[in-house]
Amino acid sequence: MGFFKRLFGQEEKDSLDQGLAKSKRSVMNRISRVFTGRRRIDEDLMDDLEEALILSDVGVDTTEAVLQRLRKRATWEAYVDQQELMSMLREEVLGLITKDDGNTMTDATGYEITRGDGPHVILVVGVNGVGKTTSIAKLAHRYKSQGFQVVLGAADTFRAAAVDQLKIWGERVGVEVVSQGMGADPAAVSYDTLQAAVKREADLVIVDTAGRLHNKVNLMNELGKIKRVMSKVLPAAPHEVWLVLDGSTGQNALEQAKRFAEVTDVTGLVLTKLDGTAKGGVVLAISDQLKVPVRFVGVGEKMEDLQEFQPMEFVDSLLPVAFDS
Repeated sequence: MGFFKRLFGQEEKDSLDQGLAKSKRSVMNRISRVFTGRRRIDEDLMDDLEEALILSDVGVDTTEAVLQRLRKRATWEAYVDQQELMSMLREEVLGLITKDDGNTMTDATGYEITRGDGPHVILVVGVNGVGKTTSIAKLAHRYKSQGFQVVLGAADTFRAAAVDQLKIWGERVGVEVVSQGMGADPAAVSYDTLQAAVKREADLVIVDTAGRLHNKVNLMNELGKIKRVMSKVLPAAPHEVWLVLDGSTGQNALEQAKRFAEVTDVTGLVLTKLDGTAKGGVVLAISDQLKVPVRFVGVGEKMEDLQEFQPMEFVDSLLPVAFDS
């Protein structure tokens, strides 16, 4: 644990442990049933482990990839106990969501905001109900606390509640929100937001949009228009497109991510509501299947509970060597 503590503050690690407690209990209870004392490494063990991981929302494809890695290193016919298997499993899961050169696909060093010729622009997408607006508020709070000047754009104009909610959060966090109200053209709101941010010499712009996925063509056209309009103000904008997913929906979140990836260039993921679910294993599936960096995970209601995704700490919290609760 010492290595994890050095990378991660103890308060953050405790919050992550607590937020993933239900998921950890689900995974570890299933793996515990695989063992009675020591077991021989054979296909029966692998089959039982496969079932345990799939039922823990790690997903079929990702589970198969993990087991393939285990098969390559396991000494067949040898006997292992649960702790020995967990050590191997943790290493192979971590290896699956990192590159072979040791660099993570999931931005383990933390996401850094850099200001170039203008503000850094993040376009946030996601269906209604996933915690998109709240996540934007938490991101604004995070970066404002770090000394960045943040401007928010309320371009999810399909629902009046989305615009009003973001404005309320903006007041609470103390950042400017640019809006035009329900029914306004999302591209026009995005344009106004960037113009305001440039005028105020802001460091970061976060635009809330695309709160629905009822029609891929319409969504693609809408996002394409927003990007074109943004580029008229800042040629490189948006610099990032982040997709917010509700982690409590398990494999449905993975399918939703795939659908969004079909219509736009998603560059980062935010997984919310992991504290209220036993389906935290889906984060491993999404990391493996989409090959898109997981930027943040939500493990509680507090502003600080939207944490940077650190693969080693996440695996440590989800798959401890010893199950102690």
